[in-house]
Amino acid sequence: MHHGHDPDLVTPIHLHAQLRTLTRLEHLYHAAHPDATLADFDRLVAPEFWEIGASGRRYSRAFARQVLANRTTVPPPESWHDDAHVLTPLGDALYQLTYTLIQPGRTTLRASLWRDTPDGWQVVFHQGTVCR
Repeated sequence: MHHGHDPDLVTPIHLHAQLRTLTRLEHLYHAAHPDATLADFDRLVAPEFWEIGASGRRYSRAFARQVLANRTTVPPPESWHDDAHVLTPLGDALYQLTYTLIQPGRTTLRASLWRDTPDGWQVVFHQGTVCR
């Protein structure tokens, strides 16, 4: 839902390929996504990663990894629907990916900071904010 106070968020055309890549990679470390695995988490999540959960609590990389490791069942694919992805360059090899995540019972606004490293993309920060 777009409101008059919302910023006009548009990914610059020269970043569309990176947007597609990061949208796919975002799914691979997030415990709520059915495709997420520990191997992907270890590859994609920077050592200094931390997040602010939709609960408002801060979580370490180790905690986020443990949540994924403790996942006893894989979420059904239909439990994850994300859209309105926007990629914004922030500085030297640092990008912000924002999107809306719709899950059963709640919708959250999401933001991740991704760094383009010689070894590939790594997420360094993530935040979720409940909007409905």
